[in-house]
Amino acid sequence: MRIATFNINGVNTRLANLTAWLRAEAPDVVCLQELKARGEHFPEKAMRDLGYHAVWEGEHRWNGVAILSRGGPPIVTRRRLPGDTSDCQSRYIEAAVEGVLIACLYQPNGNPRPGPKFDYKMAWAERLNRHAASLFGTGAPVVLAGDFNVVPTDADIYNTRSWKSDALLQPESRAAFAALLDQGWTDGLRERFPKDPPPWTFWSYFRASWARDAGLRIDHLLLNPEASARLTDAGVDREVRGEEGASDHAPAWIDLRSREG
Repeated sequence: MRIATFNINGVNTRLANLTAWLRAEAPDVVCLQELKARGEHFPEKAMRDLGYHAVWEGEHRWNGVAILSRGGPPIVTRRRLPGDTSDCQSRYIEAAVEGVLIACLYQPNGNPRPGPKFDYKMAWAERLNRHAASLFGTGAPVVLAGDFNVVPTDADIYNTRSWKSDALLQPESRAAFAALLDQGWTDGLRERFPKDPPPWTFWSYFRASWARDAGLRIDHLLLNPEASARLTDAGVDREVRGEEGASDHAPAWIDLRSREG
């Protein structure tokens, strides 16, 4: 089973890019973030024509998350991250797919900081960590996949010089991500690339970042022990970032062997 995460940065604006990638790579499960579309505007028919069932939470202008599956329809277990009933932003959806519980998330960016946006980012991260702890020991394979908007270490960015004040690299952001890993989650890309710098997943539209390969790793797939025991490979389809009209992210993915394997 290949499980991918892709911040599409506008599912309708980049529908041609998305469908080309789905046709070429045919991942079994896809977590999408930053749909930038109301629920009724999600391109369900286009996904169905490609053989994918879809569940989603849309939002006008920003945010929005979706889970696609080429197998059975995803069975939704949550449509909001618990812990704050006043939070109406569409940043989390959770579903069971072929025996794997998959959480698709889009953590707040947090810029500018300091300020309310960074405060919201950190409160959201705290809620995520609490909920992740409740999922960790369920006994079922669990994957947390999405745009975490955190560069975990200096090895996960081309150069920190231009990013020193950015919310993605702040000690508080990194500490929250490290605390999540300390629960026992396996970072799929880091597991696959234990010594080499793991592949970037994001290249800003500014300062010719793609041409200079000035990338960051902010899209992650975290696995609990039941899922990590089945991990066989992980990677990033970085060529997708170089296509005309591309998102500023590239799809990241993991491969899990079947339960029988």
